[in-house]
Amino acid sequence: MTVEAPEHGIPGHLVAFVGALRTHGVAVGPGETVDAAEVITALDLLRRTEFREGLAAALLRRSGQRQVFDTLFDLYFPPALGAATGSIEVPRDGEGGPVDVDRLRDLLADLLRDGDEERLRELARAAVDALGTSGATGTGVQGMNTQPSWSAYQALRLMSPETLLAQIMAALSQPEDDAFTDEVRRREIRDRIARFRQLVQDEVRRRTAEQRGRDQVAKTAVPKQAEQVEFLSAYAEQLAQLRRTVHPLARRLAARLAVRRKHAKRGQLDMRRTLRRSMSTGGVPMKPAYRTRRPGRPELVILCDVSGSVAGFSHFTLLLVQALREQFSKVRVFAFVEKTDEVTHLFEPGAELSGVMQRVLREADLTAFDGHSDYGHALGSFAEHWGEAITSKTSLLILGDARTNYRDPNLTALRRMIGVARHAHWLNPEPRRQWGTGDSAATRYADVIPMHECRTAGQLADVVEALLPV
Repeated sequence: MTVEAPEHGIPGHLVAFVGALRTHGVAVGPGETVDAAEVITALDLLRRTEFREGLAAALLRRSGQRQVFDTLFDLYFPPALGAATGSIEVPRDGEGGPVDVDRLRDLLADLLRDGDEERLRELARAAVDALGTSGATGTGVQGMNTQPSWSAYQALRLMSPETLLAQIMAALSQPEDDAFTDEVRRREIRDRIARFRQLVQDEVRRRTAEQRGRDQVAKTAVPKQAEQVEFLSAYAEQLAQLRRTVHPLARRLAARLAVRRKHAKRGQLDMRRTLRRSMSTGGVPMKPAYRTRRPGRPELVILCDVSGSVAGFSHFTLLLVQALREQFSKVRVFAFVEKTDEVTHLFEPGAELSGVMQRVLREADLTAFDGHSDYGHALGSFAEHWGEAITSKTSLLILGDARTNYRDPNLTALRRMIGVARHAHWLNPEPRRQWGTGDSAATRYADVIPMHECRTAGQLADVVEALLPV
């Protein structure tokens, strides 16, 4: 077992923890670190819940960082070291015999019914110790390896806590219970089962960190923050979490834009006024005069691919633009797969945006033949039917991965659109190294229009901030 001793005692351990937070994208400055040191001196380190909340209050400044913090906290401030200790003993068939999985499941059912979190934590440790090594079975045979490989899947597969729901519900059932009470109780038991699964996974991560080192485990065990999740690889839960970050992200962008506008109030040097003003100082221009900036809010036209996995990226970007639409005098949204259709009315202020992408796919006329992306035909369709939407005041934003399914990219139509627009940019959710591979026409499009890599919400925010009007 490898247990890493902290250098320079508790202060050194805190510095290592802060360094791990920074590595995983949590911005922690010297001020927050000093506050955390004050927390350590004020709280009892053995009272983990209070200690955890105190450090979180001192170190975290933004939403969406708590999951990263909790995972690293459990790695750097583990609740225990080594094998399981506690009042719960794993039931076995005889002295030193194999684990009796049926009796262990009955014990788990009792604890889930009572909702005793501390006892569930002890049982999770004991279960991982008895069943959580790779190759373990209900008979207790674990092989001869002195350094076991811990497995949450192994322990949870043998215990199958989800299958205990009916047994627990039967034990808690009362004659006077109605359907509402049953449903509330069922959800509560499911939450307890999910919590027990999490406790097992936390215990396996702790034991693995003792073997391989916490820094090594942190590389794969610590979840990414929502703004670091790649759009094209995000699953449904991560996309839902991303959508919840839209409005906080928009507020931060609006605040940065206000600072930029404050520092950009001065226009170009007004030579005539400067010389006239210098008359009072003997011809020396002591106080230069500047032209007043009168920036107008541009019109924005968005052309977005809503096919396949790109739809998640397009949806998030459209929600972000919707939250920032006051920065523009007019916003028009066009969606495409094979053909292009206007969907501006679905993104009007006050519109319900929770299922907007489903409405886009259902109501808009986007497909012609096989339903696969055809950028060339979509660009041509837009130029033919809505070309007048782009004027000298328009900022054009194209969203998509530029994968044309080996069809004509129609660079001529794109050049025509860019020639009219005031600004034009392409946001691509694919990694830059994949541009131009396979059926991607990204490199050909990038020769015509500035193309930006936007794989994550963080990258997208940086690009959008740079493109916003000042």
